[in-house]
Amino acid sequence: MRTTVGIIGAGPAGLLLARLLHNAGIASVVLESRDRAYVERRQRAGILEQGTVDVLREAGAGARMDREGLPHDGIELRFARRRHRVDFPALTGGRSVTVYAQTEVCKDLIALQLAEGGPLLFEAEALAVEGAESENPRVRFSHQGREDTLVCDYVVGCDGFWGVARTAVPEHVSRVFERTYPYGWLGILADVPPSHDELVYARHDRGFALLSMRPARLPPPPFQGSRSAPLLSAVTRAYLQVPDGTDPGDWSDDEIWDELDRRLETDDPAWTLRRGPVTTKSVTPMRSYVHEPMRHGRLFLAGDAAHIVPPTGAKGLNLAVGDVATFARALIAYREKGDASRLDTYSADCLRRVWQAERFSYAMTTMLHRAPDATPFDDRIQLARLDRITTARSAETDLAEAYTGFPLDQQD
Repeated sequence: MRTTVGIIGAGPAGLLLARLLHNAGIASVVLESRDRAYVERRQRAGILEQGTVDVLREAGAGARMDREGLPHDGIELRFARRRHRVDFPALTGGRSVTVYAQTEVCKDLIALQLAEGGPLLFEAEALAVEGAESENPRVRFSHQGREDTLVCDYVVGCDGFWGVARTAVPEHVSRVFERTYPYGWLGILADVPPSHDELVYARHDRGFALLSMRPARLPPPPFQGSRSAPLLSAVTRAYLQVPDGTDPGDWSDDEIWDELDRRLETDDPAWTLRRGPVTTKSVTPMRSYVHEPMRHGRLFLAGDAAHIVPPTGAKGLNLAVGDVATFARALIAYREKGDASRLDTYSADCLRRVWQAERFSYAMTTMLHRAPDATPFDDRIQLARLDRITTARSAETDLAEAYTGFPLDQQD
């Protein structure tokens, strides 16, 4: 097989890249090791930054997102029984975020690719990337019981941390930066309308809690004073900080709701936690990871193949979108103007944004989660950091600007 861009991985990054290239008249082939059903049901991120929303619309993949996604103009910080709302548009010149699950983004992009785009091969396992430093890198892959080779002008690895793309970068040119955290997130999805119309990030002496949501088709619940999207089309997504290695089966539904109630406590008598049947339960580990460089020859890394962030800052999916948008714009500039400079600076441009996202995610994580060995001094520092955000507009603006998203393309 022969194509211009070989894309490994049909997550949101690989699928969006294929769409952006298709719109520019650039051929691509997408290889995905899993079947379509798996890709369309795997649960991942659900917060789309302003820039991600804009890119999806630009790609022609935003229609259902605009109909069913939940626009959010802020988040709530909760600590020491206090509530503080961060108003994104007021602090960022109008930017906001949208709650729309990664599974739905993938469904939209898969439908477009199969209807209009180039080849999208499911159950096609990439075995190796070869010749990355040549003018025609190759991807060896297995599909339908036989081995084949995809010859490309460029290869983009969107195949995650365990994929083959990153391993094709020689060790002597690679640098790895990482941190693991001694806790994870116990996450649930529950068939009950959310207890608040925006996300709630809670710091508590018992540990962190997050009250979130996912779009769903539900009858309108009674709710007063909504500042963002109405809750008539959402179900509850919630998370609890738990020790690393926790088995989700060790927590009963009632224990989860009781613990959420404790960690989300507030002096506001008007707020209560809505409870309902838990439909899914899982534990997500927490780590920070960056691989440098993100380019080797004609092999480009994107998304989790190059970087991982703890989910506290809602950056993972958005960073991946930024990577492929940067690559697509760079390749289009080269094809249309003969200017290869943006391809040459791909790694540096992406890493500048990646490290800002790592900084923000680390700051949010360490401010809101209580470490197993935390001291009273550590507790007071966390509370002081939160108090600073709620009393200093400059600190609050920094949080709002980071949460709604860093520029997707540093050269724009």
